[in-house]
Amino acid sequence: MSNLSRRILTAVVAIPAIVAICIAGEIYFFLFIGIASALALHEFYRLAKAKGAHPQIVLGLVSGFLVNLSFFHAKLQSFVSGAFMNYGVAIPFPSQAQLLLIIFLLCTVTMSLTELFRNRGSPVLNLSTSFFGILYISLFFGAFIGLREAFTPADPAVFRYFLTTIGTADVDNVYRFGGYTVISIFSIIWICDSAAFHFGMALGKHKLFPRVSPNKSWEGAIFGFLFAIASAAAAKNLVLQYLSWGDAIVIGVIVGVFGQLGDLVESLFKRDAEVKDSSGLIPGHGGVFDRFDSLLLVAPLVYVYIDFIVL
Repeated sequence: MSNLSRRILTAVVAIPAIVAICIAGEIYFFLFIGIASALALHEFYRLAKAKGAHPQIVLGLVSGFLVNLSFFHAKLQSFVSGAFMNYGVAIPFPSQAQLLLIIFLLCTVTMSLTELFRNRGSPVLNLSTSFFGILYISLFFGAFIGLREAFTPADPAVFRYFLTTIGTADVDNVYRFGGYTVISIFSIIWICDSAAFHFGMALGKHKLFPRVSPNKSWEGAIFGFLFAIASAAAAKNLVLQYLSWGDAIVIGVIVGVFGQLGDLVESLFKRDAEVKDSSGLIPGHGGVFDRFDSLLLVAPLVYVYIDFIVL
């Protein structure tokens, strides 16, 4: 079977599953992103090992999972508080920001002390790659969980926003918009990447960043950018009615610029490690890091924009 056939077959199986998980949200979306985050982080650590680093893989994966979990804050708080209330005990629960800070503090202390007793290679290199992987991959993947979970009318600001813009703040309806939003982000990224690839192959004459990715062109990047904006506008018209046209264009610009930059950043890591793909886990597509590289810079920016500016 050719590489193209494997890519198509994988997409035919994976895309409907991803759409269903995005719509369902809740624990299903958290586990999907949490697993993808862990796999991508493990692949990043493999790249670091190829350069002579010895990252703390187990502690890194555990810390990354906890970072992801901090963005599932409302559901986690409800579960923990409910469990203790069954025994007649009320406990204070940290805010999302406090929980994330606690996790990073524990991660920093634990990894630093572990490195003190490892005596394996360069401690500076080991700790740097261990922490950077958590920040770049786990934190940014976590932001995508935060984006999916931002659509809850339990937040008074979200309730008022949806009541004003679409005339209802029904729990199921509002939460469903979170699913439509993350599906739209995936779709805009895929369309942007496809447009950049195909138009770059057909029309590309000016190299975009030959030191990092010699096959990418300015022509392809420009078409990817334009298709990202057009796709965001289409998403606003079809499923994201809560967005203004200005909001849709901003999201399209974020994807069109930072999605392509995220691809280049991952290419930089792979070129440095002298590998073609981060792994061979996904038939025809390389590794999880390869497939989600564009999302990593996009997710936190869209999350901040929607959660802090739109809603």
